[in-house]
Amino acid sequence: MSISILVSYVLLGITLAAPIGPVNSVRLDKGLKNGFLHAWVVGVGSMIADGIFMALVYFGVVHFLESPPIQVFLWLFGGFVLIYSGVENILSANKINLHHIRSKDSLLKCFLTGFIMSISSPLSILFWLGIYGSVLAKTAVTYGTQELLIYSSMIFLGLAVWDLFVASLTSGFRKFLTLKSIIIISIVSGVSLIGFGIYFGFQGIHALFGW
Repeated sequence: MSISILVSYVLLGITLAAPIGPVNSVRLDKGLKNGFLHAWVVGVGSMIADGIFMALVYFGVVHFLESPPIQVFLWLFGGFVLIYSGVENILSANKINLHHIRSKDSLLKCFLTGFIMSISSPLSILFWLGIYGSVLAKTAVTYGTQELLIYSSMIFLGLAVWDLFVASLTSGFRKFLTLKSIIIISIVSGVSLIGFGIYFGFQGIHALFGW
């Protein structure tokens, strides 16, 4: 088993986690407001959801996700979660002050935010079905089925590395930001989440009525 191959799968995990989306947007927001631990916990929640998707794909029990009612529910519920979180971000932005930042959001809330956003996201499901499913197929053909678990673990390690990187980046960058900058970033994050939520909701309505 080549070290370079293992590293390539870790890099794949980092690449899969890197695109800016709802979870990364929230992770940046929580990190800038509260510091390293809160940003990291958002990522942990998201990673557990990703791990569930990986397990479903790995064990081939994803057929129920292809059911139209399930997909409609996920689109609409995911849209609701994102819009709610975005509105909450915007409404709470003007209430941010140094005491608020020091008081911190609860770690449980940050964890649940990351988990619920990922587990309810149809994009995450389609993403893991498409990308990870293809990786599994290629790995099985190229290296054999006995290597699947090891290489899958390397992908998950890549997700963890990205989480630590973003959490460290936000906590370090936070020292150079003013309170006004943090408020602006919180509002931008909220608008971003609402945008994703509207898209999810539109897709859910489209799937529901077959437009």
